[in-house]
Amino acid sequence: MLEVTSHEPLTDKCALHYFELPKLPASINADNGRDLWLTLFKAETEEELAKIEALEVPIMSEALQAYRHVAASPEFREIERMRSKARHDEAQALKNAERRGEEREREKLQGVIAEKDAALAGKDAEIARLRAQLGKN
Repeated sequence: MLEVTSHEPLTDKCALHYFELPKLPASINADNGRDLWLTLFKAETEEELAKIEALEVPIMSEALQAYRHVAASPEFREIERMRSKARHDEAQALKNAERRGEEREREKLQGVIAEKDAALAGKDAEIARLRAQLGKN
């Protein structure tokens, strides 16, 4: 690992581990601390949190209690509300951009159709003029 500005080595005793949460086993083993923590990070519902709590592992109970305390705070609720609103606003912006893009494409197609219709009308007029000339001769 290097220092940010001088790029001098800080340590050679650093390791990064990547865990794919979707690949965690479905069953939870109370003796495997790493998997317990990963399962806690993966949990998305109260039912999943209840399964972890049912194992009665003291550190997990403490972590869940701390999480619930933080989640109940007004600051956390406001942050979650703002995050949800930001996601909603982004989805609306994408939807509106798609709609505007579709409208532009429709306008372009209508323009092309109008040009083709005008060209065909010009050709029809020319054909009628040529037929009239042939009829006179």
